[in-house]
Amino acid sequence: MGQEPPDTGVDLSGVASRLRDLRRRGGLTLEAAARRLDMSPAHLSRLETGRRQPSLPLLLALARTYGTTVSDLLGEAPPERDPVIRGGHVEPVEAGGWVYRQAGGSRRAMQALRVHVPPGAQNDLVRAHGGEEWLYVLTGRLRLVLGGDEHVLDPGDSAHYDSLTPHRITAVPPEGTDLLFVHTLLQSPTGDLCLGGGDRPIP
Repeated sequence: MGQEPPDTGVDLSGVASRLRDLRRRGGLTLEAAARRLDMSPAHLSRLETGRRQPSLPLLLALARTYGTTVSDLLGEAPPERDPVIRGGHVEPVEAGGWVYRQAGGSRRAMQALRVHVPPGAQNDLVRAHGGEEWLYVLTGRLRLVLGGDEHVLDPGDSAHYDSLTPHRITAVPPEGTDLLFVHTLLQSPTGDLCLGGGDRPIP
């Protein structure tokens, strides 16, 4: 089994029962869901009973596995009639060295984020999972490796790709990179993840 996340998650209330309900609604046993998440059934059981709280990367992995969003897992329900997200009201969240800010609404088929990638963060992490990803470089320079091809993107450049292709996203030193990032929230048969360090590295 993969390495289980540490007990460094934020304080969450109500997420345990939602995790259990989502798993049962998807017709998954505890063992089957744990395999998709690359964790032990005992660890998933502790999450579902509230004896352990998930970190942000694990929340993202759980949301992808169950075909939902982190906002739904947290029980957040912003009014759908208001499609505008004010930048000054969005709190940054750090995970795996990257800094994320919400840029899209909840209960959608896609998740939109503003991301800051500092140099040196997650340089060796390669991802592969179901769905699509789109990114747009705002500042700095970004190195994107897709399969065996390497691309360097400058401000104003964008990329749109099938995320089943093994990919790696890093900032070109010495500066960090700011980008807009959108990924689909399709259920993944492997429980892998677009962002946040919760996905399974490819050797």
